[in-house]
Amino acid sequence: MRIIKRKPTHPGRILKEDYLEPLALTITELSETLGVSRKTLSKIVNEKASVTPAMALKLSMAFDTSPELWINLQKNYDLWQAANANHDWEKIKPIVTPYATETA
Repeated sequence: MRIIKRKPTHPGRILKEDYLEPLALTITELSETLGVSRKTLSKIVNEKASVTPAMALKLSMAFDTSPELWINLQKNYDLWQAANANHDWEKIKPIVTPYATETA
């Protein structure tokens, strides 16, 4: 299993630094465009909430990106957080199945 050592950037920070600031958009303006509350968008931008699949679809339409971009940013961030919050998962031994392939 490959674990990323560097903490990934939260998608809210990317939204803020790569979209809102360069386009001089406010959270209020973007929230109206997306059809979400200002509070909902503010939580994402301030890294207090996650980008959901529904939000990923909205952001992809607004900024002509793919929803996968936003989902993958969130997934990478969440996996890093989980892997570094607790290391109990490292103690788990693989279950050998009859379908496992040998590595040389």
